[in-house]
Amino acid sequence: MIKRYRSYFLALVYACVLVLSFQGCDKKDPLKPEEMHWDRDSCERCNMAISERKYAVQVINPKNGKHYKFDDLGCAILWFDEEKIPWKDRAIIWITDAKTGKWIDAKTAMYTDDSITPMAYGLSAFTKETFPKGKKALTFQDAIKIIYKVEEFNKNKQKEQEELSKGKG
Repeated sequence: MIKRYRSYFLALVYACVLVLSFQGCDKKDPLKPEEMHWDRDSCERCNMAISERKYAVQVINPKNGKHYKFDDLGCAILWFDEEKIPWKDRAIIWITDAKTGKWIDAKTAMYTDDSITPMAYGLSAFTKETFPKGKKALTFQDAIKIIYKVEEFNKNKQKEQEELSKGKG
């Protein structure tokens, strides 16, 4: 009788171990966005907390599946250059739809350039379905050009400020 209970007990233990081990095997696609921890995750480039759900970006290295999180598309694009990322052209880039907050492919998204964004690049991403009527649609390449123009403007402004402060000193 004890042998019978022992075999039931062992079968029960085995079944529990099996169930628990499968629960840990929830396969996540490494090329899809990770869950964001709003107000806790920080931007890879500027280290600001990522809190604006309409402008967040995730960049994924397609070779190893490593995720990088950003508060603004501008930070992500400039990060590629500043860090000399060799896989820049193959990167998988996700951005949140400014209307729904869902993750969309940044390279196929449609953009507007009149938003107030965390780093002031002004770009909001949309799908065809969520794109605001009456707005001019910009492509990913258009968005990149705008980021570089804004950055150039900011650098020139900074130089002017430095020259003014030297003149006062």
